[in-house]
Amino acid sequence: MGLAYKAVTWNRQKKIYDIGILLLIAVYMLVFVVLTSVLHPEVPPPTLIIRSTGTLALLLLHIILVIGPLSRLDKRFLPLLYNRRHLGVIMFLVALVHGGFSILQFHAFGDLNPIVSVITSNTHYGNLMRFPFQSLGLVALILLFLMAATSHDFWLHNLGPRVWKSLHMMVYLAYALIIMHVMLGVVQLEDSPWLVGTLGLGMLLVVGLHLVSARNTFQLDQAVKSGDEQGFVYAGEIDEIEENRAKLMRFEDQSIAIFKYQGKVSAVDNACKHQNGPLSEGKIVDGCITCPWHGYQYLPESGASPPPFEERICTYHIKLIGSSIWVNPHPNSLGTLVEAATISPEV
Repeated sequence: MGLAYKAVTWNRQKKIYDIGILLLIAVYMLVFVVLTSVLHPEVPPPTLIIRSTGTLALLLLHIILVIGPLSRLDKRFLPLLYNRRHLGVIMFLVALVHGGFSILQFHAFGDLNPIVSVITSNTHYGNLMRFPFQSLGLVALILLFLMAATSHDFWLHNLGPRVWKSLHMMVYLAYALIIMHVMLGVVQLEDSPWLVGTLGLGMLLVVGLHLVSARNTFQLDQAVKSGDEQGFVYAGEIDEIEENRAKLMRFEDQSIAIFKYQGKVSAVDNACKHQNGPLSEGKIVDGCITCPWHGYQYLPESGASPPPFEERICTYHIKLIGSSIWVNPHPNSLGTLVEAATISPEV
Protein backbone atom coordinates (compact mmCIF):
# COMPACT_ATOMS: atom_id res chain seq x y z
CA MET A 1 0.00 0.00 0.00
CA GLY A 2 1.22 3.50 -0.74
CA LEU A 3 1.13 6.62 1.43
CA ALA A 4 -2.29 7.48 -0.02
CA TYR A 5 -3.44 3.92 0.66
CA LYS A 6 -3.37 2.94 -3.01
CA ALA A 7 -1.91 -0.17 -4.53
CA VAL A 8 1.79 0.26 -5.24
CA THR A 9 3.12 -0.73 -8.64
CA TRP A 10 6.61 0.63 -9.13
CA ASN A 11 6.89 4.08 -7.58
CA ARG A 12 9.83 6.45 -7.66
CA GLN A 13 11.11 5.38 -4.25
CA LYS A 14 11.20 1.72 -5.23
CA LYS A 15 13.00 2.54 -8.47
CA ILE A 16 15.66 4.59 -6.67
CA TYR A 17 16.08 1.87 -4.04
CA ASP A 18 16.50 -0.94 -6.55
CA ILE A 19 18.73 1.10 -8.86
CA GLY A 20 20.95 1.80 -5.85
CA ILE A 21 21.14 -1.92 -5.04
CA LEU A 22 22.00 -2.83 -8.64
CA LEU A 23 24.67 -0.11 -8.82
CA LEU A 24 26.21 -1.41 -5.59
CA ILE A 25 26.30 -4.92 -7.02
CA ALA A 26 27.78 -3.76 -10.34
CA VAL A 27 30.50 -1.67 -8.70
CA TYR A 28 31.40 -4.42 -6.27
CA MET A 29 31.64 -7.09 -8.97
CA LEU A 30 33.72 -4.83 -11.22
CA VAL A 31 36.17 -3.92 -8.47
CA PHE A 32 36.42 -7.53 -7.27
CA VAL A 33 37.07 -8.92 -10.75
CA VAL A 34 39.64 -6.25 -11.63
CA LEU A 35 41.57 -6.56 -8.37
CA THR A 36 41.55 -10.36 -8.47
CA SER A 37 42.69 -10.39 -12.11
CA VAL A 38 45.58 -8.09 -11.25
CA LEU A 39 46.64 -9.61 -7.93
CA HIS A 40 45.82 -13.26 -8.66
CA PRO A 41 45.78 -13.79 -12.45
CA GLU A 42 45.98 -17.56 -11.92
CA VAL A 43 42.41 -17.73 -10.55
CA PRO A 44 40.13 -19.43 -13.16
CA PRO A 45 36.77 -17.83 -14.12
CA PRO A 46 34.55 -20.33 -12.22
CA THR A 47 36.49 -19.74 -9.02
CA LEU A 48 36.34 -15.99 -9.62
CA ILE A 49 32.54 -16.20 -9.88
CA ILE A 50 32.32 -18.31 -6.71
CA ARG A 51 34.45 -15.90 -4.71
CA SER A 52 32.88 -12.69 -6.02
CA THR A 53 29.27 -13.80 -5.54
CA GLY A 54 30.01 -15.39 -2.17
CA THR A 55 31.61 -12.26 -0.72
CA LEU A 56 28.92 -10.07 -2.30
CA ALA A 57 26.10 -12.14 -0.78
CA LEU A 58 27.82 -11.91 2.61
CA LEU A 59 28.13 -8.13 2.27
CA LEU A 60 24.45 -7.78 1.34
CA LEU A 61 23.42 -9.97 4.27
CA HIS A 62 25.35 -7.74 6.68
CA ILE A 63 23.62 -4.67 5.23
CA ILE A 64 20.23 -6.36 5.65
CA LEU A 65 20.92 -7.20 9.30
CA VAL A 66 22.09 -3.70 10.28
CA ILE A 67 19.23 -1.81 8.59
CA GLY A 68 16.77 -2.65 11.40
CA PRO A 69 18.83 -1.45 14.39
CA LEU A 70 20.16 1.55 12.47
CA SER A 71 16.59 2.64 11.71
CA ARG A 72 15.64 2.35 15.37
CA LEU A 73 18.69 4.36 16.42
CA ASP A 74 18.42 7.06 13.73
CA LYS A 75 15.30 7.74 11.67
CA ARG A 76 17.41 8.97 8.75
CA PHE A 77 18.02 5.30 7.92
CA LEU A 78 14.29 4.57 7.60
CA PRO A 79 14.28 4.87 3.76
CA LEU A 80 16.57 1.82 3.68
CA LEU A 81 13.97 -0.12 5.66
CA TYR A 82 11.02 0.48 3.35
CA ASN A 83 11.93 -2.02 0.65
CA ARG A 84 14.29 -4.29 2.54
CA ARG A 85 12.55 -7.36 1.12
CA HIS A 86 13.88 -6.42 -2.33
CA LEU A 87 17.41 -6.51 -0.94
CA GLY A 88 16.75 -9.87 0.71
CA VAL A 89 15.53 -11.49 -2.51
CA ILE A 90 18.48 -10.10 -4.49
CA MET A 91 20.88 -11.35 -1.81
CA PHE A 92 19.39 -14.84 -2.11
CA LEU A 93 19.79 -14.80 -5.91
CA VAL A 94 23.45 -13.82 -5.56
CA ALA A 95 23.95 -16.57 -2.96
CA LEU A 96 22.21 -19.02 -5.30
CA VAL A 97 24.72 -18.22 -8.07
CA HIS A 98 27.54 -18.77 -5.58
CA GLY A 99 26.11 -22.10 -4.42
CA GLY A 100 25.27 -23.25 -7.94
CA PHE A 101 28.76 -22.65 -9.29
CA SER A 102 30.30 -24.22 -6.17
CA ILE A 103 28.24 -27.38 -6.61
CA LEU A 104 28.96 -27.42 -10.34
CA GLN A 105 32.70 -27.10 -9.87
CA PHE A 106 33.16 -29.51 -6.97
CA HIS A 107 30.30 -32.03 -7.15
CA ALA A 108 28.79 -32.18 -10.64
CA PHE A 109 31.20 -34.58 -12.33
CA GLY A 110 30.94 -37.64 -10.11
CA ASP A 111 28.56 -40.59 -10.01
CA LEU A 112 26.46 -39.19 -7.15
CA ASN A 113 23.72 -36.62 -7.39
CA PRO A 114 25.48 -33.25 -6.76
CA ILE A 115 23.31 -32.41 -3.75
CA VAL A 116 23.87 -35.87 -2.25
CA SER A 117 27.57 -35.43 -2.91
CA VAL A 118 27.62 -32.16 -0.94
CA ILE A 119 26.11 -33.94 2.06
CA THR A 120 28.08 -37.21 1.91
CA SER A 121 31.48 -36.27 0.47
CA ASN A 122 32.75 -35.07 3.84
CA THR A 123 31.47 -36.64 7.06
CA HIS A 124 34.13 -35.39 9.49
CA TYR A 125 31.61 -33.75 11.80
CA GLY A 126 33.79 -34.43 14.83
CA ASN A 127 36.86 -32.72 13.41
CA LEU A 128 36.83 -28.92 13.49
CA MET A 129 39.65 -28.53 10.99
CA ARG A 130 37.95 -30.83 8.48
CA PHE A 131 34.32 -30.02 9.30
CA PRO A 132 31.97 -30.26 6.25
CA PHE A 133 31.49 -26.52 5.84
CA GLN A 134 29.74 -26.95 2.48
CA SER A 135 26.80 -28.65 4.20
CA LEU A 136 26.40 -25.59 6.42
CA GLY A 137 26.24 -23.38 3.34
CA LEU A 138 23.65 -25.66 1.74
CA VAL A 139 21.38 -25.50 4.80
CA ALA A 140 21.76 -21.71 4.93
CA LEU A 141 20.88 -21.45 1.24
CA ILE A 142 17.71 -23.49 1.82
CA LEU A 143 16.69 -21.13 4.64
CA LEU A 144 17.35 -18.10 2.46
CA PHE A 145 15.25 -19.69 -0.29
CA LEU A 146 12.32 -20.20 2.09
CA MET A 147 12.45 -16.57 3.13
CA ALA A 148 12.81 -15.25 -0.42
CA ALA A 149 10.03 -17.49 -1.72
CA THR A 150 7.62 -16.34 1.00
CA SER A 151 8.48 -12.64 0.87
CA HIS A 152 5.35 -11.82 -1.13
CA ASP A 153 2.22 -10.62 0.68
CA PHE A 154 0.38 -13.71 -0.54
CA TRP A 155 2.35 -15.80 1.95
CA LEU A 156 1.92 -13.28 4.74
CA HIS A 157 -1.86 -13.48 4.44
CA ASN A 158 -1.95 -17.27 4.13
CA LEU A 159 0.63 -18.11 6.82
CA GLY A 160 -0.50 -15.38 9.21
CA PRO A 161 1.70 -12.60 10.68
CA ARG A 162 3.01 -14.69 13.60
CA VAL A 163 4.13 -17.69 11.49
CA TRP A 164 5.41 -15.44 8.71
CA LYS A 165 7.52 -13.38 11.08
CA SER A 166 8.86 -16.47 12.84
CA LEU A 167 9.89 -17.89 9.47
CA HIS A 168 11.72 -14.72 8.49
CA MET A 169 13.46 -14.48 11.85
CA MET A 170 15.41 -17.53 10.66
CA VAL A 171 17.65 -15.04 8.87
CA TYR A 172 19.69 -15.00 12.09
CA LEU A 173 20.09 -18.78 11.99
CA ALA A 174 21.09 -18.53 8.32
CA TYR A 175 23.60 -15.82 9.25
CA ALA A 176 25.17 -18.02 11.93
CA LEU A 177 25.42 -20.95 9.50
CA ILE A 178 26.98 -18.73 6.84
CA ILE A 179 29.54 -17.36 9.30
CA MET A 180 30.56 -20.92 10.21
CA HIS A 181 30.52 -21.89 6.52
CA VAL A 182 32.90 -19.06 5.65
CA MET A 183 35.17 -19.42 8.68
CA LEU A 184 35.59 -23.17 8.30
CA GLY A 185 36.04 -22.77 4.55
CA VAL A 186 38.82 -20.26 5.11
CA VAL A 187 40.49 -22.59 7.60
CA GLN A 188 40.41 -25.49 5.14
CA LEU A 189 40.92 -23.82 1.78
CA GLU A 190 42.32 -20.31 2.13
CA ASP A 191 45.24 -18.49 3.70
CA SER A 192 43.60 -15.08 3.96
CA PRO A 193 43.90 -13.24 7.29
CA TRP A 194 42.25 -10.13 5.81
CA LEU A 195 39.11 -12.12 5.11
CA VAL A 196 38.95 -13.37 8.69
CA GLY A 197 39.54 -9.83 9.99
CA THR A 198 36.90 -8.30 7.73
CA LEU A 199 34.39 -10.97 8.69
CA GLY A 200 35.12 -10.37 12.37
CA LEU A 201 34.50 -6.64 11.97
CA GLY A 202 31.23 -7.37 10.21
CA MET A 203 30.09 -9.63 13.03
CA LEU A 204 31.03 -7.01 15.62
CA LEU A 205 29.05 -4.40 13.70
CA VAL A 206 25.92 -6.58 13.48
CA VAL A 207 26.06 -7.71 17.11
CA GLY A 208 27.06 -4.27 18.39
CA LEU A 209 24.23 -2.41 16.66
CA HIS A 210 21.68 -4.94 17.88
CA LEU A 211 22.98 -4.63 21.45
CA VAL A 212 22.90 -0.82 21.36
CA SER A 213 19.38 -0.89 19.93
CA ALA A 214 18.31 -3.38 22.60
CA ARG A 215 19.84 -1.18 25.30
CA ASN A 216 17.86 1.82 24.07
CA THR A 217 14.68 -0.25 24.11
CA PHE A 218 15.48 -1.34 27.68
CA GLN A 219 16.00 2.26 28.69
CA LEU A 220 12.61 3.11 27.21
CA ASP A 221 11.10 0.33 29.28
CA GLN A 222 12.75 1.61 32.45
CA ALA A 223 11.60 5.16 31.74
CA VAL A 224 7.97 4.17 32.36
CA LYS A 225 7.04 5.27 35.87
CA SER A 226 4.58 3.62 38.20
CA GLY A 227 0.94 4.11 37.33
CA ASP A 228 -1.63 6.32 38.98
CA GLU A 229 -4.79 5.18 40.70
CA GLN A 230 -6.66 4.98 37.39
CA GLY A 231 -4.13 2.64 35.81
CA PHE A 232 -2.37 5.26 33.67
CA VAL A 233 1.43 5.14 33.40
CA TYR A 234 3.85 7.91 32.56
CA ALA A 235 4.97 7.80 28.91
CA GLY A 236 7.15 10.89 28.49
CA GLU A 237 6.90 14.58 27.67
CA ILE A 238 5.17 16.39 24.81
CA ASP A 239 8.43 18.00 23.69
CA GLU A 240 9.94 14.58 23.05
CA ILE A 241 7.65 14.03 20.05
CA GLU A 242 7.97 15.87 16.75
CA GLU A 243 4.84 17.12 15.01
CA ASN A 244 3.13 14.34 13.02
CA ARG A 245 5.57 11.82 14.49
CA ALA A 246 5.46 9.31 17.32
CA LYS A 247 7.18 8.11 20.44
CA LEU A 248 7.47 4.41 21.25
CA MET A 249 6.33 3.34 24.70
CA ARG A 250 6.83 -0.16 26.06
CA PHE A 251 5.03 -1.47 29.12
CA GLU A 252 5.29 -5.14 30.05
CA ASP A 253 4.15 -6.95 26.87
CA GLN A 254 2.64 -3.84 25.25
CA SER A 255 4.31 -1.82 22.49
CA ILE A 256 2.48 1.49 22.04
CA ALA A 257 2.95 4.29 19.49
CA ILE A 258 2.04 7.77 20.79
CA PHE A 259 1.41 10.27 17.99
CA LYS A 260 1.44 14.07 18.21
CA TYR A 261 -0.59 15.90 15.59
CA GLN A 262 -2.76 19.00 15.18
CA GLY A 263 -2.42 19.96 18.83
CA LYS A 264 -3.44 16.49 20.03
CA VAL A 265 -1.92 13.17 21.06
CA SER A 266 -3.28 9.66 20.49
CA ALA A 267 -2.00 6.20 21.37
CA VAL A 268 -2.33 3.05 19.25
CA ASP A 269 -0.80 -0.39 19.01
CA ASN A 270 2.66 -0.16 17.45
CA ALA A 271 2.25 -3.18 15.13
CA CYS A 272 0.79 -2.65 11.68
CA LYS A 273 -1.77 -5.29 10.70
CA HIS A 274 -0.03 -5.82 7.36
CA GLN A 275 3.37 -7.15 8.39
CA ASN A 276 3.74 -6.00 12.01
CA GLY A 277 5.62 -2.94 10.76
CA PRO A 278 6.60 -0.43 13.50
CA LEU A 279 4.00 2.34 13.27
CA SER A 280 6.02 4.48 15.70
CA GLU A 281 8.63 4.86 12.98
CA GLY A 282 6.03 6.21 10.56
CA LYS A 283 4.24 9.56 10.49
CA ILE A 284 0.86 11.24 10.08
CA VAL A 285 0.04 11.70 6.38
CA ASP A 286 -3.27 13.23 5.31
CA GLY A 287 -4.55 12.84 8.85
CA CYS A 288 -3.70 9.12 9.02
CA ILE A 289 -0.97 7.16 10.77
CA THR A 290 1.07 5.78 7.88
CA CYS A 291 3.18 2.65 8.30
CA PRO A 292 6.79 3.22 7.18
CA TRP A 293 7.06 -0.21 5.59
CA HIS A 294 4.26 -0.31 3.03
CA GLY A 295 2.07 2.71 3.69
CA TYR A 296 -0.92 1.07 5.39
CA GLN A 297 -2.93 3.81 7.13
CA TYR A 298 -4.99 4.14 10.31
CA LEU A 299 -6.98 6.95 11.88
CA PRO A 300 -5.15 7.92 15.10
CA GLU A 301 -8.27 8.25 17.28
CA SER A 302 -9.94 4.98 16.27
CA GLY A 303 -7.15 2.79 14.87
CA ALA A 304 -9.38 2.01 11.89
CA SER A 305 -8.22 2.21 8.29
CA PRO A 306 -10.04 4.79 6.16
CA PRO A 307 -12.82 3.32 3.98
CA PRO A 308 -13.04 1.15 1.99
CA PHE A 309 -10.24 -0.64 3.83
CA GLU A 310 -11.06 -2.69 6.91
CA GLU A 311 -7.80 -3.14 8.86
CA ARG A 312 -8.02 -2.09 12.51
CA ILE A 313 -5.54 -1.81 15.38
CA CYS A 314 -5.99 -1.35 19.12
CA THR A 315 -6.23 2.08 20.69
CA TYR A 316 -5.29 3.21 24.20
CA HIS A 317 -6.77 5.82 26.51
CA ILE A 318 -4.41 8.76 26.93
CA LYS A 319 -4.33 11.94 29.01
CA LEU A 320 -2.06 14.93 29.57
CA ILE A 321 -1.03 16.33 32.94
CA GLY A 322 0.71 19.56 32.07
CA SER A 323 3.34 18.55 29.52
CA SER A 324 3.46 14.93 30.72
CA ILE A 325 1.85 12.13 28.72
CA TRP A 326 0.02 9.36 30.57
CA VAL A 327 -1.31 6.22 28.87
CA ASN A 328 -3.49 3.40 30.13
CA PRO A 329 -1.53 0.35 28.88
CA HIS A 330 -4.60 -1.87 28.67
CA PRO A 331 -5.63 -1.98 24.99
CA ASN A 332 -9.15 -1.30 23.81
CA SER A 333 -10.88 -3.53 21.29
CA LEU A 334 -9.75 -3.25 17.67
CA GLY A 335 -10.94 -0.01 16.10
CA THR A 336 -12.32 1.52 19.32
CA LEU A 337 -12.76 5.29 19.05
CA VAL A 338 -10.85 7.11 21.82
CA GLU A 339 -10.91 10.87 22.13
CA ALA A 340 -7.45 12.33 21.64
CA ALA A 341 -5.83 14.31 24.46
CA THR A 342 -5.65 18.01 23.62
CA ILE A 343 -2.39 19.85 24.17
CA SER A 344 -2.87 23.00 26.25
CA PRO A 345 -1.69 26.22 24.56
CA GLU A 346 0.41 26.96 27.66
CA VAL A 347 2.48 23.77 27.18
